[in-house]
Amino acid sequence: MRNLSGGHISEFVLVGFPTSAPFQLLLFALFLAIYLLTLLENALIISTIWLTPSLHRPMYFFLGHLSFLELWYINVTVPRLLGAFLMQNCKISYVGCMTQLYFFIALACTECVLLAVMAYDRYLAVCEPLRYPSLMSSRLATRLALSSWGSGFFSSMMKLIFISRLSYCGPNIMNHFFCDISPLLNLTCSDKEQAELVDFLLALVMILLPLLAVVSSYAAIIAAILRIPTAQGRRKAFSTCASHLAVVIIYYSSTLFTYARPRAMYTFNHNKIISVLYTVIVPFLNPAIYCLRNKEVKDALRKAGKRASQR
Repeated sequence: MRNLSGGHISEFVLVGFPTSAPFQLLLFALFLAIYLLTLLENALIISTIWLTPSLHRPMYFFLGHLSFLELWYINVTVPRLLGAFLMQNCKISYVGCMTQLYFFIALACTECVLLAVMAYDRYLAVCEPLRYPSLMSSRLATRLALSSWGSGFFSSMMKLIFISRLSYCGPNIMNHFFCDISPLLNLTCSDKEQAELVDFLLALVMILLPLLAVVSSYAAIIAAILRIPTAQGRRKAFSTCASHLAVVIIYYSSTLFTYARPRAMYTFNHNKIISVLYTVIVPFLNPAIYCLRNKEVKDALRKAGKRASQR
């Protein structure tokens, strides 16, 4: 283990949220409920899209990928968080820490790119409605989805290569509830400037470039909507984008600061609260946002519920 880590530490202790025992149990129950509901919500969306032929369109194809991603995303971090509420010293091995870090970064980067792809899909649907079926073919949709996954996991591998080369000599107390980049870099006893630079540059590429694509797409969408002569037509056009726009705003507002400026995380405990927002709350809210604002998904869920009750 010493050879793998490059230093003397073979495990880390995750501090989590140290409070009184009764409050720890209350938080455990709260986050367990959120965790189970998130799993159920995303599983329902995936199964509904899969079993409903009318939803076999690019928009819902990408939504299915987003739900599948968030099923894994929440499983990377929340089990450790729940363990930290029940155990005074929640430990994770060096290999386990690096594995958790890799999948967390990979899924976060994949989501950034996937949200940009979904914005492009909405741009074509609103701005090029007549040519949309030919422009956004099922083959292109598949390629865009696979590109999102590939770029996210490749970016994560590049970050992990530089982070795993660092030495960790102690202390091994990590002021977080999972292995994130900044708390981990704060524990290294070797020169971390190169790893910080790579992390910063890749964060800019994987967050800011997709964000620019999202902003450009919605600028064109808003301009196209404003040219629609009737208020009803404008509302109908905007309704196809409202759910995605809400998800984008929530996700990017909670992650841009963290990943564009990782150094800012080093000395502030409140960054753990920010981490809870984008690792727990956002995956919990996303399915509800899409279902509550999407009539087709709601109708498909109701039909699926009726079929299940009749059986």
